[in-house]
Amino acid sequence: MTFSSSKRAPAASVALALVFVAWATLASTSASRAQDAPPTAPKTPSEALTDILASACRLNESQFSTHLAGENTAAFRALTPDQRLKVMARLSLSDQPGKPLLVSGKGGQPAMRCTGPGATVEYQLGEPRVHENLAFIPVSVADGADADFGLIKETGGWHLLSIGLVLFDIPQLAKQWAVADAAAREDAVVQDLRDLSEAIKRYYRVFGAMPESLAVLGPAPKDQVSTELASLVDQDMAAGKKDGYAFRYRIVPDKSGNDTAFELAATPQKYPDTGKRSFYMDSSSKVHGDDKKGAVATYEDPLIDGEKSE
Repeated sequence: MTFSSSKRAPAASVALALVFVAWATLASTSASRAQDAPPTAPKTPSEALTDILASACRLNESQFSTHLAGENTAAFRALTPDQRLKVMARLSLSDQPGKPLLVSGKGGQPAMRCTGPGATVEYQLGEPRVHENLAFIPVSVADGADADFGLIKETGGWHLLSIGLVLFDIPQLAKQWAVADAAAREDAVVQDLRDLSEAIKRYYRVFGAMPESLAVLGPAPKDQVSTELASLVDQDMAAGKKDGYAFRYRIVPDKSGNDTAFELAATPQKYPDTGKRSFYMDSSSKVHGDDKKGAVATYEDPLIDGEKSE
């Protein structure tokens, strides 16, 4: 979670209670942190937090992972490189590595300055509030955004637990990203169907007949475009597999019995990993889609959002 520009809750005890309840679940799955502890464990919560911010500033995955609480360490390491970058960027406020510098802040409290390629961000730490093995440190940046960072004391030192009143939950972040990635992939597949439809229509206009297969729409050698290789789609689509989906093409006779119409289908190659919804484009170019558990979609499936029945 990124910084919030809203004011911190005035009752510190409320924040302590909420995060302590969240920690009760996390602590039950927390393993020994001795093997992950840095050579010299920070002695205070503020020192730990400056180390956390410094590793995020550097976008140093191995250092950053040692500062996470409970199951977050293993979950972070299991993320894709791009997802690990997103996690660290939530703290560093940049997707480019920077150079951290510990400086003296207001009231004698430490501050961490992160200088990146295009900007410098300074994190001003406030007075820690420590309650047994929990600590909360107010942090503000130059633009006025602020948040309370929650830390938990485990074997090996203090580790990042929360930002604001939200538990720093990497497994949950991974689930959210998986849903977002799936939605983006499905959007791409629908666009693939539309692009493929236009390629088939263009083939018909140029050659006066429907293509026999997707393969004949594929790339041709330079200056050798023909009915056998029309250079209307890329190699993946010509092979019928793209963006984690398998594509099917079928010629259908029009009302006069002529081969002038067609239907398309796109089905997840590996359900549900590469997608949940199957898609079908009817002969009027309307796209239908539904979760078919990996089966092929049909005309009877509902139209996707944005399509209108005639």
